[in-house]
Amino acid sequence: MDRGILFMLLASLSFAVMGGFAKVVSEVLPPVEVTFFRNVFGVALVGFAIYKSPLKQIGGKPLLLLFRGTMGFVALLAYFYVIAHIPLGEAVTYNKTSPIFVAIFAYMFLNEKLSRWAVLAIGIGFLGIVLIAQPQGGSFDKYDMLGIFSGIGAALAYTSIRELRAYYDTKAIVMSFMGVGTVAPVLLMLATPYVNPPESLKFMFAEFVMPEGIIWFYVFMMGISATASQVLMTKAYELTKAGIVGTISYSNIVFALIIGIALGDPIPNIWTFLGIILVIFSGLLVVLSKEK
Repeated sequence: MDRGILFMLLASLSFAVMGGFAKVVSEVLPPVEVTFFRNVFGVALVGFAIYKSPLKQIGGKPLLLLFRGTMGFVALLAYFYVIAHIPLGEAVTYNKTSPIFVAIFAYMFLNEKLSRWAVLAIGIGFLGIVLIAQPQGGSFDKYDMLGIFSGIGAALAYTSIRELRAYYDTKAIVMSFMGVGTVAPVLLMLATPYVNPPESLKFMFAEFVMPEGIIWFYVFMMGISATASQVLMTKAYELTKAGIVGTISYSNIVFALIIGIALGDPIPNIWTFLGIILVIFSGLLVVLSKEK
């Protein structure tokens, strides 16, 4: 097997395993705290990498760098919130809609052209989202909305990277996400006793809950598997063409479905399953049309 494909399969499995541990941990810890523990391991790893190999960059776009970190953090926070309330496979599928939104945002903000295949993919992707959410009375519920937002937020973060790459070292871009994702949860948890946020934003606030017993092990494994997925994914993109690796990355939905069911999630009904397939198909169309 091509080493890049192997690394991407392992990265996808690691990401799904991280989601499984996050789902278990979310039964005890609030999502903002789960987000903190998810990122603090990455800060240590990337910080060590920067220490060993200093940054080589020209800089000059601090606000855009902060935007990338903030959008990545908020998208991850929403993702961890919905993981606790909907099946893992559905949550991961929502998150994997990001390539669809990247195509839209790149067209809107970076003047990139949308091919006929990309437009078709966007339409198929939105149909898949509707089939997964199965809105009652024509409206999506809170968890579906936040699940979709996790994909939109991730897409905004990824779109900004295309501009940032010309100014910043890759390690600095990754650290902007990990750093914001570590500091912001601490600030939100400290502010919780003094704020009364609107209902739509309450998921962002919670007081710190000290993990106990086996939860510490789950937290540790969540951080390790998340960091492993980042390292393996980076290695995959170094070894194999981006289009191939991007296609293989959708295997994490399959892994997440299996892990979710093992943790007690219901087996998706036929419409949800069809929606997941359409989202995967639309993502593949976007990736392959871009590669072409």
